[in-house]
Amino acid sequence: MPFPSRTKNPLAMALVRRLARLIAAENADIVHVRSRALAWVAYGATRLTKTPFVTTFPSVCEGSNPITRRYNSVLARGAAVLAGSNFAARLAANLHPPAEGNTRVVHHGLDCQVFTPDAVAPAHVQAARRHSKVAPHERIVLLAAKTRPGSGHKILIEAAGLLSRSGLAGVKFILSCDKDENSALDRGIDRAIATEGLQGIMYRSGHCDMPAALLAASIVVVPATEARAFGDAAVQAQAMGTPVIAANLAAAPETVLTPPMVEESLRTGFLVEPGDAAALALAIATFLDLGATASGKISSRAKKHVETCFSAAQMCAATLEAYVDVRRGGAR
Repeated sequence: MPFPSRTKNPLAMALVRRLARLIAAENADIVHVRSRALAWVAYGATRLTKTPFVTTFPSVCEGSNPITRRYNSVLARGAAVLAGSNFAARLAANLHPPAEGNTRVVHHGLDCQVFTPDAVAPAHVQAARRHSKVAPHERIVLLAAKTRPGSGHKILIEAAGLLSRSGLAGVKFILSCDKDENSALDRGIDRAIATEGLQGIMYRSGHCDMPAALLAASIVVVPATEARAFGDAAVQAQAMGTPVIAANLAAAPETVLTPPMVEESLRTGFLVEPGDAAALALAIATFLDLGATASGKISSRAKKHVETCFSAAQMCAATLEAYVDVRRGGAR
């Protein structure tokens, strides 16, 4: 049914009664919301209709001041709070302490029928390599993230400069992101590439077939310096069997398994300190020096990890289980 759910106008709080009428007319069992503005509308409507209120709490929803934190706290007020990670669950409890007893972790689900090596034709992988200007013998270190504050592009550029000066050869660094000539961030990235002398080994690939690009890569790096810039690339890459090197922040330790969180035999990638270009360079060099057997084991574990914890099927099952528990009167 048409409903202006995208609005962020405070005057939209008049929608509360409109939504309440819709809930009553449809005899809704549960109202589940994922966005803050509409959550306040739904929160009021479900109190009027005495309908169970379920929320999804993302991994980046804390707030930097009391007003923002209050506004964000609505996503922690559900009878069941479905947190995108353990990190998000802790944020929800900090914003709204009663949430701690109503929260369960339901990871964002990935379509593992799309993000799987079996779904990508070899010709598409070769096309992705040509699109990135990579020769057949060269390996790819890929950063797949929008250019935004905290995305860590300049951290990878600095790391690539260190590796280049150390004599690393046969590797291309690909930034899979669209370029905006009017963006100060994009211009800064271009200047940083030129300053490091990386014009011959670092390229922007622009929009591409992401599953094919991930499969073509030897490593995917996620050097974010802010939690909100972490994105989906770490999960998508592991689903393709491509190991990940990520900044150790937000939900990264749950997404990329490394010691000491797990035993070495369960490793699916590497974590480095956010903003530490030297540590990122060392991790890249360490992985590139691994033999085929060791890297193949990491790839297999990464793929299994996503299939077990981050698949759309797993997300749907966990969400439906939460609905059943709410209908029975408890979030647990």
